[in-house]
Amino acid sequence: MGILQYPSPATPTKPRPQNRRSQGFYTKDAGTVYRKNMSLLRKLICQETTTFKNVWTIQSSSPISYHSGKIYLDNYRRCVSCITPEPRTIYQMPGWPTSEKIEDALLLECPVGEVLPKPSDYKPSWAAVTAHNWLFRLSANSGEILEKVYLASHCKFRYLSWDIPQEVMAIKSTQLKLPATARQIGIQQSVLYFLAIFRVWPLSFVGMLELDKKIFGNSMADVSVSHEMLIVTHNTGHVRLYSFQAISERFMEHPVDLGQEYSWNGKVGIVGKYPFGIPCNIKITDTPDLLFEVSSLESAFQIGGYPWHYIITPNKKSQEGIFHVCSLKDHTLAKNGIQDMKCCSLEPDRISFHPDNSGRILHVGPNLIKVLKLKETESAKQQEVTEDFIIEANRENNVNNSVTVTASGRIVKKRFKLLDDDPEQETFKIVDYEDELNLLSVVAVTQIGVDGAAHLDFHCNKQGIRLKSFPFVESWDVTYNHEVHFDRHTVLHIQQKPHRMFSCHIYQMTCNSGKDDNIQKGKRRGCVWSKTGGRY
Repeated sequence: MGILQYPSPATPTKPRPQNRRSQGFYTKDAGTVYRKNMSLLRKLICQETTTFKNVWTIQSSSPISYHSGKIYLDNYRRCVSCITPEPRTIYQMPGWPTSEKIEDALLLECPVGEVLPKPSDYKPSWAAVTAHNWLFRLSANSGEILEKVYLASHCKFRYLSWDIPQEVMAIKSTQLKLPATARQIGIQQSVLYFLAIFRVWPLSFVGMLELDKKIFGNSMADVSVSHEMLIVTHNTGHVRLYSFQAISERFMEHPVDLGQEYSWNGKVGIVGKYPFGIPCNIKITDTPDLLFEVSSLESAFQIGGYPWHYIITPNKKSQEGIFHVCSLKDHTLAKNGIQDMKCCSLEPDRISFHPDNSGRILHVGPNLIKVLKLKETESAKQQEVTEDFIIEANRENNVNNSVTVTASGRIVKKRFKLLDDDPEQETFKIVDYEDELNLLSVVAVTQIGVDGAAHLDFHCNKQGIRLKSFPFVESWDVTYNHEVHFDRHTVLHIQQKPHRMFSCHIYQMTCNSGKDDNIQKGKRRGCVWSKTGGRY
């Protein structure tokens, strides 16, 4: 680094690199270079000469997933790179029977700065739960099975989710149901779910617990774990939060490790091996201490903001579409905390905390996007919800005229009013956030004749200004499900088609050279690939 040089007090100078290094600032460290690269990429994307071209399309008879530059088909058995000019298969796993298919999966990325036991732990992998109750850790680059744990035979595990992202994951069973003969004679099922908790680096077993109506109430409907909180929802609309750490410390019978010999439920076996599986070593015998409770329509509930707030809809059918922003500390309604777009549409408006961790709120309607923020009031005892910026759909002003005049002068009054999400008007369908480029991506759709036309807009995340827009070349059928992923220089549109067919359209960033290369563009755009990799 060299010797630090201090300027003479009599000679004012600019800060020198040596002094910045002494304070921990480096001009060529990984973070600085990466941020500069992302800033340059954002400028390239938003300039006028840049557009996104449909380079190829891939089709499959099973759902398609996308994660970190890779497309997964056939229930994650086949992996295809989407950053190449043509589909390139990264790996193809052997065929599995339906009884062994992957039900759900999470992408695992190794933590920074930790020493891990195996070299394979430093590379991306998948945690996957299968239909025959195995938990696999699969290499994201080759599909090789790195680790496997047998879960259980007394219930069916299906759902994977994060408790703490990239640290602790939860595996939930399907809802337990008694056989029809048992229900006919009046036997009731009190245990609804089993929940298994694992740490991922390295893969280790924390514990498994059963969720019993006798403990949490007969109205219990669903359960999840998030940020070390056990969240129990009820069919009455109530949401109750408990400390999972406190539950583990109070009710865990024995800590158990994978590969350990253990006796449970009258059987002795190796934990994580077939046929023993993992034991239910957290037995809740009494109602845990309640951390927080709230009542909301359809148990919809979100926490975020700074200071902490939550968003609910009052638990009345007449309040549907009305959102309350309240303080988590004392349930106080924020000033201007009732948000109501008063939209008349088939699909309701939706609200959530902004995924950029700024504490702002995204309120998305069919023709309006509001970005709201929490602001401290003069009393400093209450937060106020204020408008940061809005994004409006491009619509004609006279589309809702209820009175028209015919050529003969007769006045005709319409007996109906157009919906706010009428297909003939531009309607917002998908709003997402690209964290590396700090851009909001907004998909807007308009029905033109039989087919729908869609375009993707990029907006400044700070001010809401539209910086870029480009159209999708394929039609957009609003009656089917769609996903759009914007990942740096690549955009993917995954759509469901009739007869359970799925398509993935890949767009890549292109800088126009000004030359007429329509022939080459046409050839590439017309390239459609089947799930087996062959060209149609």
